[in-house]
Amino acid sequence: MTKKPKIAVILCLIIMSATFVLGQTILVKGVVKDAGNGQTLPYVNIQVKGASSGTTTDQEGKYTLKLAAGDSVIRFTYIGYMAFEKAVGKEASQMIHVKMHVDTAMLKEVTVKGKAGYRNRDNPAVELIRQVIAHKDQNRVDNQDFAQYEQYEKMSFAMSNLSDRFKNRPVLKNYGFLFEQQDSAVLAGKNMLPAYMQEKLLQVYIRKDPAAKKQWIKADRRAQFDPKFVDNDGLALYFNRMYADINIYDNDIFVATNMLLSPVAATAPAFYKFFIRDTLKTHDPWLIELGFVPRNSTDMLFEGRLFVTLDGNYAVQNAFLTVSKNINLNFIRQLEARIGFEKGEDNKYYPAKTTLSMEFAFGEKGAGLLGQRTITLKNYQTGRPMADSVYRGPPEQAIEDTLPNQGEEYWGQVRHIPLERTEQNIYRNIDTLQTIRSFRTTMDIATVFLAGFKNLGKVEIGPVNTFYSFNPVEGLRLRFGGRTTPEFNKRIYFETYAAYGFNDQRWKYFVSGTYSLNNKSVYHFPFNYMRLSHQHDTKIPGQQLEFVQEDNFLLSFKWGDNNTWLYNDISKFEYVREYQNRLSFKLGFTHWVQSPAGNLRYTQTDLTNDRQLNISTLRNSEVNFELRYAPHEKFYQGKIYRTPLVNKYPVFTFRYNAGIRNVLDSENAYHSFTGNIIKRFYLSQFGYADFTTEGGFILGNNIPFPLLTIHRANQTYAYQLNSYNMMNFLEFVSDHYASLDVQYYMNGFLFNKIPLLKKLKLREVFSFKALYGGLRDENNPAYTPGLYDFPIDSHGGASTFALGSTPYMEASVGVANIFKLLRVDLVRRFNYLDNPGAPQWGVRVKFRLDF
Repeated sequence: MTKKPKIAVILCLIIMSATFVLGQTILVKGVVKDAGNGQTLPYVNIQVKGASSGTTTDQEGKYTLKLAAGDSVIRFTYIGYMAFEKAVGKEASQMIHVKMHVDTAMLKEVTVKGKAGYRNRDNPAVELIRQVIAHKDQNRVDNQDFAQYEQYEKMSFAMSNLSDRFKNRPVLKNYGFLFEQQDSAVLAGKNMLPAYMQEKLLQVYIRKDPAAKKQWIKADRRAQFDPKFVDNDGLALYFNRMYADINIYDNDIFVATNMLLSPVAATAPAFYKFFIRDTLKTHDPWLIELGFVPRNSTDMLFEGRLFVTLDGNYAVQNAFLTVSKNINLNFIRQLEARIGFEKGEDNKYYPAKTTLSMEFAFGEKGAGLLGQRTITLKNYQTGRPMADSVYRGPPEQAIEDTLPNQGEEYWGQVRHIPLERTEQNIYRNIDTLQTIRSFRTTMDIATVFLAGFKNLGKVEIGPVNTFYSFNPVEGLRLRFGGRTTPEFNKRIYFETYAAYGFNDQRWKYFVSGTYSLNNKSVYHFPFNYMRLSHQHDTKIPGQQLEFVQEDNFLLSFKWGDNNTWLYNDISKFEYVREYQNRLSFKLGFTHWVQSPAGNLRYTQTDLTNDRQLNISTLRNSEVNFELRYAPHEKFYQGKIYRTPLVNKYPVFTFRYNAGIRNVLDSENAYHSFTGNIIKRFYLSQFGYADFTTEGGFILGNNIPFPLLTIHRANQTYAYQLNSYNMMNFLEFVSDHYASLDVQYYMNGFLFNKIPLLKKLKLREVFSFKALYGGLRDENNPAYTPGLYDFPIDSHGGASTFALGSTPYMEASVGVANIFKLLRVDLVRRFNYLDNPGAPQWGVRVKFRLDF
């Protein structure tokens, strides 16, 4: 072969190789994050260096880029960050994750300019946000006459930031399976311990007029703990309350237990600073990136970014929200919310995906609890009306008898997004966890300390905090009791206790039997049961505690003279019924025999013989009715009481009691009416206020004072929300009254601006209580002979009074969040100070855990 043909062959091979290489493409994928805080960055510009091709990251900071094999470098640029370049390898498919660093020089320049010259007037960023505010009603999905869509929810919790030392502790040798499926790329090399997950698939229907939003549950799946230890329904409600739905167009956004002002609220320009950071011309329509920060970094406000469409609708296309570390939030180490929208067929932007992540911890370092709620929405339909029955009933309701098999095969088909690696085995792991003896022992001990009961299978013993107490009548009091559980019988429940006072040397007891009419536990919503009970015990007149036992050891410590007590024999029958719409009622009959104890005496003045007659017992029979409506109420059901998860909706309660004469030797006839309204008002960064109004009226004549309204007093050192904290026991009696109670929690709005206090994260709290009432002459022993005389104190002076024309008033100024769980109030009583033993000032303490 000659040289020329050889050269020709070589040239041909070179050209063919070059053609193959130039024709080959490389696929690059990855995630772009902030190098400082790990937050993903949306809409980062990505350009192939020396070429015209490129792309941008999506709403979650992810990108996909195809480039020719000859291109070797890609460049990442983002306003406010230093540009970053990365060489591309020769592999056909590659993962390139990028961490971009903030351009400190640019940030310092923006900060200095912002401090020196920021103003709303003639500020294009403020003009843009005002356009967003003006158009937000038309951009809301609930502004459609009719809308429907499918919604998928995923709530997960895991212990976070666990070290290898923690993982390898001997005590955890049986729990190694919980650390499987760790994803080091996502978790930055830190161990995660999955603890809980719930998935839910819903079909949502919205109607504009009359306004209605109904969520029909198509499927529901969650990790279940043993109901002996945990209220699974209440736990799910609590988690969903903490991680509430986020609507960027609402004026306020709920985070944990606080309401924060939305950056698109009507008043947002007065409290936020807005900056135009970039214009994204690669997106259709063009987007403006709008950054925002609080005017005062200590206020309970967000900071973050909005991406606004420039198509005349000024819709939010994407939002990123977080908070400054300077604000007064407890236990929240990190908070991040992302809201993404997608354009519908009508060219409007509808919510597509929302992710809210919060990590709870006691400090900046160490282990924490990471919770994340992800909501995705698809299959939007608008303008399609449904039958009225679709919108009726509670806001969330299961589709009865149609819930499909909820195994993994089913969920793998209906999930909108796949599970993370750490979530894939969580259901199996939780089931396995509860078979380990050491875990069950730990849960058992925790239940005793937190809930007060020790479970023994068919019975449980408790509440343990009532086993020991003391008071002036009984002295040292020991008590022991318990109740049956669903393992004994799912319909029939018994409860009992016995107590003995070493001072009065008398036994007390309680026994009850309850029959469930809906084949559910009588301790879980919705109640539907009948109960018959009898109690022989002591009681302070007028003392009614809603969330604590009266013989709680901590309430044994009291100030002042508190030796006015009763021995009670109370027999009661009641029927209780609750409905899914949070309407409930109680209907019952009570027979009450009371005898005075301690320094309390029941006497009548005999004017004929000018002497006092001692009365040993007062017998009374009455019919009871209570109606309660608490719209959208959610709560955690404890072993004894429900812990309400307060929302913005009012709670209405009406009570009617009718005294019946000559029934079981009853001596009095009357009609008692009581109405109560409770409402919380959220005030964004200014905190929130709880208002309680109540009124009562008793129809009837010649009613002895023990059957009138004895106003709730408090002589303990604990601050009680529903009592008058500077009023003596049995100090005031009324047959008609009206009251107002205001509790204002400012959440550190003032303290956060004081340098020496803001690091302590203290919070201000104020209260005011007013009571207007009176006693008609026909029920006042001072004007009507033959009535029970008002009690006297140990010195022979008057101790019980009727309110005059001036309302009783007290107020307090307090410091809350001391050590993140203590509230201390300085309480001032304003009037009726001439009453014997009436205090003017007092210090009260309350335990309160808040976020």
